[in-house]
Amino acid sequence: MDGSGSGILGFWKGALGTTASGAPVITFDWYRGFLQYLIDTNSAGWFSYVIVFGELAVGIGLIVGAFVGLAAAGGLLMNMAFLLAGTTSTNPVLVMLGFLLILAWKNAGYIGLDYFLLPMLGTPWWKPGKAPTAAAPPLSTPVAATR
Repeated sequence: MDGSGSGILGFWKGALGTTASGAPVITFDWYRGFLQYLIDTNSAGWFSYVIVFGELAVGIGLIVGAFVGLAAAGGLLMNMAFLLAGTTSTNPVLVMLGFLLILAWKNAGYIGLDYFLLPMLGTPWWKPGKAPTAAAPPLSTPVAATR
């Protein structure tokens, strides 16, 4: 957060390097090209702020239970960036937890701030003022014979 982005720049340069055997750290050419583009355009300064504020938003969202699905998707995106850059650590476990949180987003509205936020926004599975549906009428009704 010093504005120069020296930390992320070092990470990017390390990811663009090679292993001891001479193999590239990043095996996907498109991701190597993306990181090289970020280095060439001196994007480390502003990108470091994006990372820090993104991590804060994901953490706060998950802790207080606000927009849990979006927070989990943001965390998953950041984890995938680390995995693509060749670092593993605990990221595979966190990716699986991120998928579970995204899949459980509908249930996230029972606890946390999503209990209040999701109904206010009108989520697809909850419609304000929607009454429970009654039993469906029979498909065919007998016609009384009239003479």
